[in-house]
Amino acid sequence: MSYLLLDTVTAAAILFIVSSGLLIIFGVMKIINFAHASFLAVGGYTSFVIFKLGLTAWWSFPIAFILGCVVGVVVERVVLRYLYSRPLDAILATWGLGIVIVQLITVGFGRATQFVNIPVTGAIHLIGANYSTYRIVLVLFAIVLAVVIGWLLKGTRIGLNTRAVIMNEHLARGLGLKTKRVRIITFSFGLGLACLAGALISPISSVDPNLGFSWLVSAFMLVLLSGESLVALIVMCLILGAAQVATSTYVNPVLGGLVIPVVAALLLRLKPEGFAHG
Repeated sequence: MSYLLLDTVTAAAILFIVSSGLLIIFGVMKIINFAHASFLAVGGYTSFVIFKLGLTAWWSFPIAFILGCVVGVVVERVVLRYLYSRPLDAILATWGLGIVIVQLITVGFGRATQFVNIPVTGAIHLIGANYSTYRIVLVLFAIVLAVVIGWLLKGTRIGLNTRAVIMNEHLARGLGLKTKRVRIITFSFGLGLACLAGALISPISSVDPNLGFSWLVSAFMLVLLSGESLVALIVMCLILGAAQVATSTYVNPVLGGLVIPVVAALLLRLKPEGFAHG
């Protein structure tokens, strides 16, 4: 039971880390970023490069985040800024961008599976079980990330402007808010979080050009269920993460991988607008 509880909390934490960047972009820009999986891979290969350079694995996390933010600014300015009035084209543009990134990674690193060092080795004794220290670190990081995002949205000026854009962009623009700046910051921050997530999960999985695709459907479903609400995302990660772990443990791991898409599809059938609470 101890391991089941710890696995559930860890699964929820990882799902939140992977989905948070997607939520930020979808909540503000109303764009489903199909390049999200590719930027998870970018983060994973950032960890791999840091590992090959012989640097400590901790460096990969800030470097991956900064890299994602910089690329996000470029992509928003060069591509997306012309497509906001054509949301379908914007979605197709992110999909095409994702394909390009995967091909560039393949050209640069090949298709072979790579591995990186885990920053924290060993196990910690917790609630009667010896559990991976790094997985506990991921849980703590997810908590810190949720607090930071919540503070940015509710405790800073850019956060207040972002919330105004989420609620009514036309009204926010009419009140003089610089919505273009909000879009740049939002998209770059979202891609930064995607790369950071890829770097964080790479030590507990293999690294290859398709690293992010195994997480893509679950992340999309969680974000659609959550709408623009950070609180709703946390709750959904906990509930569906628990369902996934329980199914994988007591039924079948393959069926466990289908739990989030199937349950999320049923919930969206009942409540298409999602479970956002503001």
